[in-house]
Amino acid sequence: MEIETRTLARVTTRLVPFLVVCYFVAYLDRVNVGFAALQMNKDLGLSASAFGFGAGIFFIAYFFFEVPSNLLLEKFGARRWIARIMFTWGLLAGAMAFIPDIARYTGMSAAHVFYTLRVLLGIAEAGFFPGIIFLLTLWFPAMYRARVVGYFMAAIPLSTVIGAPVSGALLGLNGLGGMAGWQWVYLLEAAPALLLSIAVLFYLTDQPAHATWLRTDEREWLVGRLAQERAKREAVRNFSVREALFNPRVLAIALIYFGANATNYGLSFFLPQIVKAFGLTNLQTGFVTSLPYVVGVISMVIWGRHSDRKLERKWHVAIALLVAAGGIGAAAGLDNPVLKMAALSIAGFGIFGCLPIIWTLPAAFLSGAAAACGIAVVNSLGNLAGFFGPYAMGWIKDSTGGFGAGLLCLSGAGLVGVAAVLLLHHDTALENAPDTVAGPAVGPGGEVGHHV
Repeated sequence: MEIETRTLARVTTRLVPFLVVCYFVAYLDRVNVGFAALQMNKDLGLSASAFGFGAGIFFIAYFFFEVPSNLLLEKFGARRWIARIMFTWGLLAGAMAFIPDIARYTGMSAAHVFYTLRVLLGIAEAGFFPGIIFLLTLWFPAMYRARVVGYFMAAIPLSTVIGAPVSGALLGLNGLGGMAGWQWVYLLEAAPALLLSIAVLFYLTDQPAHATWLRTDEREWLVGRLAQERAKREAVRNFSVREALFNPRVLAIALIYFGANATNYGLSFFLPQIVKAFGLTNLQTGFVTSLPYVVGVISMVIWGRHSDRKLERKWHVAIALLVAAGGIGAAAGLDNPVLKMAALSIAGFGIFGCLPIIWTLPAAFLSGAAAACGIAVVNSLGNLAGFFGPYAMGWIKDSTGGFGAGLLCLSGAGLVGVAAVLLLHHDTALENAPDTVAGPAVGPGGEVGHHV
């Protein structure tokens, strides 16, 4: 259908690249602590468990502020709220560079300053990711969401593919201007968030009805199509915010996301240290660390598109999570650096392949403020794995002297996610395009002839 193809191509081109850049910066500011640790831990006197606690405590704060932030986004609009989020997290991400100075002036230990800034960063960033996911549900029909979320979330592995070598190189600035290399990592990688916060105010559009950059027929078609889909979901069940907050299906999806995130964050925060132990330089560590994430970028795009084509979600999530758990579990028992990285690269396919498809699950039965709330619940509960995964890895490393048992723990978390998704009820009929929309008719059974 020509208008469908034309409209969604225009929307994708307008929104997705810009949002990818924003999330790239957000994720880089969230996980560059893993590279900073190569120098920072020694400078601040942090043990592996103390580092894991500080890296993960970000997500505790994230948990408490996620739902309120997303409800405020739904109330005030994505443009203003996302700009606010990016500005405050940019300031706090840059403040990480001054941990020794803050400790000296406040009398706090460097470790406690590190913990405090990670908490504040979690509060500042809360709502950004689920807010974008909610924004995408306002712009893209259901059958396009796995691929579009995959394009957007490709920023996660891209932040390491590009950011890991950059962070490794920035560590080489050690001593420049009287600052350590890890301080330059925090300072220089925070600046883009501040600049993008201004760009968001002028570039983003809250919803299709306000999109003056669409032609009139394109805008009317998209508004009508999304309204038809929303009416179809609400005819089955119109959830309130309170119902979405405690819905068993929402909580089950959060458990799936927890399993996926445990594999992701537990590995992300410690992979530079695992690779560094191969005897590589910081720059070499950056390039080798990026390998699983190169695979992850490919996985997010092709696995999400395959899920949309088949309009199948459960098995796509389950298979990807199983690959993630298997790859990490295999890496735990391998000492050869090449074989270990091969196993972790296979795991990268599963870790990142499942993530965008998970986000089609709540959007299939929630809408409006309930969708904003449900998506935030899934993200906040699922991101608690960002605390438990790194903390468990650090504690096990201190207890055993190696990363093998910690990797097995992450693998087990992935298997819990597999079990949860197989037990989940998911009605794909709610994702089928409605039989009639505002504009040219959709084909029989809701299929379309072209995809973005």
